[in-house]
Amino acid sequence: MSPYQLLDIDEWNRRDTYHFFKDYSDPIFSISTQVDVTALYTYCKQKQLSFFLTNLHCSVYIANQIVEFRIRRLDDKLVVYDQIFPGSAVLHDDKSMSFCYFDYYEDLDNFIKFGKEKLKDDEGNKVFDGKKEALDLIHYSVIPWTSFTSIKHARNGTTADTVPKIVFGKIFEQANRRKMPISIEVNHSIMDGYHVGLYLEQFQAALDRFRVE
Repeated sequence: MSPYQLLDIDEWNRRDTYHFFKDYSDPIFSISTQVDVTALYTYCKQKQLSFFLTNLHCSVYIANQIVEFRIRRLDDKLVVYDQIFPGSAVLHDDKSMSFCYFDYYEDLDNFIKFGKEKLKDDEGNKVFDGKKEALDLIHYSVIPWTSFTSIKHARNGTTADTVPKIVFGKIFEQANRRKMPISIEVNHSIMDGYHVGLYLEQFQAALDRFRVE
């Protein structure tokens, strides 16, 4: 588990917003939109890289740069993790599902190398381990069969669920560009639309930086 520090709620600039939303019966809000993956898609094709792992790295790298994406509620306190890791639902050949938990590396090559090893190990492990107690994660999923416009997650009903959930959808072409749906679901006591918008802006910039020689 990644180390963490306690957040001083009384000194937090979102103190009042946190207290307002933290005991809501449903404090979760979701934003669904699209990102342009033309550059990343072309780069992965030409370099024969896993689009799934490369895109996942871009996403979790940006999330780690934004403090609010590393804040979690723990025993009615707020903590800020030094790092957060990606856990993603994966589909097996028999159409059963399990979760695969990846180590985080800032270096893309290492992330892909060890990510492939995790996926290979997961092929023979169909134990459905939801890691319910783990907080230093972002829950990811991919729905490659449809270009959704919105999505709703299953929730366990607790207002203390502060782990963000990010879903990627089916890539589609529009005006000679490749677009990918993305849904981000977060706890409003931890962050606001501004922080989700900041993530999306920086994520798009990261996707656009991929260029072929």
